[in-house]
Amino acid sequence: MHLMIRKSLSFLLCLTGLAIARAAERPNIVFILADDLGYGEIGAYGQEMISTPALDRLAKEGMRFTRFYAGSSVCAPSRSVLMTGQHVGHTRVRGNAGGDRSEAQTLQPEDVTVARVLRDAGYTTGLIGKWGLGSDTNAGEPKKQGFDYYFGFLSQTHAHNHYPDFLWRNGQRVSLPNDIVRIGKSEGTGYSRSRLAYANDLFFVEAEKFLENHRDGPFFLYLALTTPHANNERARELGDGNEVPAEEYADYADRPWNTSQKGHAAMITRMDRQIGQLLAKLKELGLDGKTIVMFSSDNGPHREGGPNYTPEFFRASGPLRGIKRDLYEGGIREPMIVRWPGQVAADAVSDHVAYFGDMMATWAELAGATLPAHTDSLSFMPTLLREKSQPLHEYLYWELYERGFSQALLLDGRWKAKAPVQLFDLQNDLSEQTNVAARYPELVARARGLFVSARTDNQYWKFNQTNISAP
Repeated sequence: MHLMIRKSLSFLLCLTGLAIARAAERPNIVFILADDLGYGEIGAYGQEMISTPALDRLAKEGMRFTRFYAGSSVCAPSRSVLMTGQHVGHTRVRGNAGGDRSEAQTLQPEDVTVARVLRDAGYTTGLIGKWGLGSDTNAGEPKKQGFDYYFGFLSQTHAHNHYPDFLWRNGQRVSLPNDIVRIGKSEGTGYSRSRLAYANDLFFVEAEKFLENHRDGPFFLYLALTTPHANNERARELGDGNEVPAEEYADYADRPWNTSQKGHAAMITRMDRQIGQLLAKLKELGLDGKTIVMFSSDNGPHREGGPNYTPEFFRASGPLRGIKRDLYEGGIREPMIVRWPGQVAADAVSDHVAYFGDMMATWAELAGATLPAHTDSLSFMPTLLREKSQPLHEYLYWELYERGFSQALLLDGRWKAKAPVQLFDLQNDLSEQTNVAARYPELVARARGLFVSARTDNQYWKFNQTNISAP
């Protein structure tokens, strides 16, 4: 009897030891999200005019995905997909609602975010940068959605201004010395005449502090930058919304480009340099091998920098058709780089099809957390670890509420359908130039069915039945 008890105790201690070992092996997670960065705007994805050495090195040291998708082609719904692991036909926030409909752009208490999942699994969770899914006075406030700490912009329109006069830290305003010309009804929007404190610089300072303060881990840091998004209000008033500190133009001083073009390139290069410094900080703190770093963007490239800026100048979408607010590939296919020394192979390239919604399952698996019910999320950990058991999506789904209601599907990783049904064979027509719907009636019928069945209405975001009528 005593022998049996000793064996049972030994077995339990063994299990406990394994659990502790697994917990100790759980990596820190750093997710860096650019704002309006196109598929082709960094060197690792073919950019030749803008310098991005840190991100190019990150790709060399990790895995570069060639078929990774944002949650939407505009920011708020894309971030809602990221946070909830539900595609845009199921997630709470499905569009940029605007100030008059802020409740339609607010996560609710019943929404389960990845921050909440990771916090419940023992991670310290931090948001630094742009939120866009709730304010300090409602249920979407980050601390109510699973973040232990946050610093930055709550409102996406406030986040247009790279030189704001205040930011938020855990529900408290942090005043900044920038002198603001206010434009519009939304609080904090406009542009600065003094341009003293650049928001993204402050984000990287806060990010390094977060690493230092939580070096014992495990932690989840969501670093949601606002570059290279333009200041829309400044672009309308002064003609140039690509805001960046003046010294950054030096990298492009000898280029025969206009100021808006130089400013856009300088925003990306400054972001890249600061990402390199953050990665160096991880090494300095001894966290390099204990931290998985991921980099992506929320949607395709903008043309909001002013009349003298177009994304075509830099071939910002690479070989893809479309930009921000398009459901063609250029509006939703994004860079995705993953680096985890000793775990993810260096200089690797993957054509696995994944999207923002898959971050929920991937991060839950990394953390040993329980995946919530009702997600549209598949972990791509098998791809990262070069295993053969990678589950695949039958389809990916998007809908958009700007310029009318529109929908798109990716079927079997190959066929792109847009309503009313256009069908493109991405395997042979990456730039979506030839509509092959007439050749594949069975795929068209399947797409029509999914345009209805893949989604459900919520209180604020409704399906438009006429959108799937025959072309």
